[in-house]
Amino acid sequence: MNENTGISVESNAACPRCSQPFHCGADDARCDCFDLTLDAPMREQLASQYAGCLCIACLRELKQRATAGKT
Repeated sequence: MNENTGISVESNAACPRCSQPFHCGADDARCDCFDLTLDAPMREQLASQYAGCLCIACLRELKQRATAGKT
């Protein structure tokens, strides 16, 4: 289920962090992660640590942790 639209979509990927299946829409030109802004250092860290896309839940959690660590 797409968290933004509530539309059921077929999973086409597994998150390398949590192993949960999710639908990566990067090839569809519309993905949940497009609405999530990550700074360059975080994008670089994630790219070096994980192979492939992370699910939106993991991305949100990691962003929240990073933001909380800066306060």
